[in-house]
Amino acid sequence: MNLSTIESECYIKEIYFFSWHTSIYKNGYVRQFGWRIKKRMLLVKKIVRFFLSLFITKEFIKRDYSNYLIFKHFVIQKILRINSHVPWPVHPTSTVSGVRNIKTGYGKTAPGLSPGCYIQGINGIVFGENVLLGPNVGIISANHASKNLNQHVEEKPIYIGNNCWIGMNSVILPGVQLGDNVIVGAGSIVTKSFPSNCVIAGNPAHIIKNVD
Repeated sequence: MNLSTIESECYIKEIYFFSWHTSIYKNGYVRQFGWRIKKRMLLVKKIVRFFLSLFITKEFIKRDYSNYLIFKHFVIQKILRINSHVPWPVHPTSTVSGVRNIKTGYGKTAPGLSPGCYIQGINGIVFGENVLLGPNVGIISANHASKNLNQHVEEKPIYIGNNCWIGMNSVILPGVQLGDNVIVGAGSIVTKSFPSNCVIAGNPAHIIKNVD
């Protein structure tokens, strides 16, 4: 076998190898293989979520967050006992009081998940679904009585509708009710109620614009 014959055979093998890979792509085997991996990853996620559900309350599991985030906050709250009284994921630097008077929707709602938040639920707070809070947000449902600072004034519960965004360093004061799809600009002081579908900001907060 001479050199030219060997070179010809090598060339034919290269063409065959290239054609084989091309046929795999054209026939969808690569896409099918990728889909199998994706299905297996989804199965793994379901198994992990089931495993976590054996040790974590449904308030953790029903949040629309990754298994990693849920597991991390499970360790922080249930093992290290930081904010252990809160049944949903909370940042270790946030403070949540009056948990029994706080009702939350699911989705992305996890009051106090951002760092430095202060959630006080003495008079009650109702959060809708997919309510996001920026860092250092304060939601205060009860003021101190002016004649006795050891007592709190009774007020209506705070209500925050679905799909609301509360910007960084904002404060929501007692009795406030926000409709659905309300955006609160950073640093706002919300002293009164606002309807759905609007952007509010300022001290005191007022409507900047309405949104469709």
